[in-house]
Amino acid sequence: MKGKFLILFCLIGGFLGAFSYHRFVLLPDLAQRNSSLSMYETENQNGLHLISEMQDGPGNGTGRMDFVTASAVSTPCVVFIKTVSGVQNNFDWFFFSNPGRQAGSGSGVIFSADGYIVTNNHVIEDAETIEVIHNKTTYKAKLIGTDPGSDIAVIKIEAKSLPFIKIADSRKVKVGEWVVAVGNPFNLTSTVTAGIVSAKGRNLNIVNSAFPIEAFIQTDAAINPGNSGGALVNTKGELIGINTAIYSKTGSYSGYGFAVPSDIVAKIVKDLIKFGEVQKAFIGADVLDLNSELAEKYNIDKMNGVLVNSVLPDGAAEKAGLEKGDVILKIDDANVESRANFDEEIAYRDPGANVRVTFRRAGKLKEAICLLTNKDGNTSKTKREIFTSGKLGAELEALSKVERDRYKVESGVRIVKISARGIFSQYGFEEGFIITSVNNIKCNTPQDVEENLANARGKILLEGINRQGSKGVYQFFSY
Repeated sequence: MKGKFLILFCLIGGFLGAFSYHRFVLLPDLAQRNSSLSMYETENQNGLHLISEMQDGPGNGTGRMDFVTASAVSTPCVVFIKTVSGVQNNFDWFFFSNPGRQAGSGSGVIFSADGYIVTNNHVIEDAETIEVIHNKTTYKAKLIGTDPGSDIAVIKIEAKSLPFIKIADSRKVKVGEWVVAVGNPFNLTSTVTAGIVSAKGRNLNIVNSAFPIEAFIQTDAAINPGNSGGALVNTKGELIGINTAIYSKTGSYSGYGFAVPSDIVAKIVKDLIKFGEVQKAFIGADVLDLNSELAEKYNIDKMNGVLVNSVLPDGAAEKAGLEKGDVILKIDDANVESRANFDEEIAYRDPGANVRVTFRRAGKLKEAICLLTNKDGNTSKTKREIFTSGKLGAELEALSKVERDRYKVESGVRIVKISARGIFSQYGFEEGFIITSVNNIKCNTPQDVEENLANARGKILLEGINRQGSKGVYQFFSY
């Protein structure tokens, strides 16, 4: 009899326990979960509707992992760019129109309501015509200026009241943040893809320039050919970068995309619109990323900062007292962890700006104030001067003081661009080659190069420096 009462008592206790758990634990927990999870229906291949739970997404307060706000805000500010040129460009998706001419496409971002648009230099490089398509309307675009060192260019269309992008502070962007890439891959207009910021301050050595600025934001948002010049935005639709490159063995997306930070872009756009040339600041020192070999060589026990590898004579760094072997830790209040980071901090500033450099020498912390200069070693505004030689079929420019100091030459003239006809094209010269002399006659100006070559006969010897910084020689005969 006692056994029956015991069994009955256990059954009643189990029932009451289950009821209490369901009433006071399970239901409140489900209610709480339902308040933080977004439920949506999907239909599988068999036609069955499946209810799925989606975890909290990027900052819209509802828990929905969507990017509707970012897309809606940024997409109207991104344009489709079409170009026609006589030279093939290998960066973007191309189709052929007629023999000898190339048609290319890319993306651009509207920076102002009156029609200024930023894109990549490689999108419009060598273009004979540039067209911008926005809201099904086609505009002829005018080239305002380019900066090959950052692969940024500015074009303009004649329009008013255009939607323009809001600029975010790219220095505050954190690794792991959600981002959206907006562009026109493979001629598919207004395409958005989502991902996160995978890394910052990436130096890829892909910019072909004497003074490249490479501090890319890396993202795993899908970026393909045609996305070049498009926008990388945060979840508010604010610009944090201009999509520029992908790392791929096939030419298509494979998980790695790179964008120029918006803070650098904003300065470049401002300078190109106002001066036609970027007002680059120079500190007069080259730095290297620290590694075990350098640390041992210079007796460095801490691996933070960047190593001063050389100091240019009479430059800002030398005047401030910096020396080879110093380890730079900060520019003003910003920590410096890599060469790309160092170049990025200098790139934000204009010639004439004073920066406080915190560095370590022989284990002791020191500070110096550096007055940044322009490429000619002063603080005035600069304007790029290109000389076009019809005789040579090339565009030329004289080397700046900073470049002469870096290459340790007294003079030199760079080949900026080579046309299809002319001596330089005929004999296989490369763009970017620096001519220091023609038949042992020094060349200080582009006019010197043209004149010396025009007067030369027989064997001609051009000495100079190639794009890799090594000395080179061109030889040919002229009759």
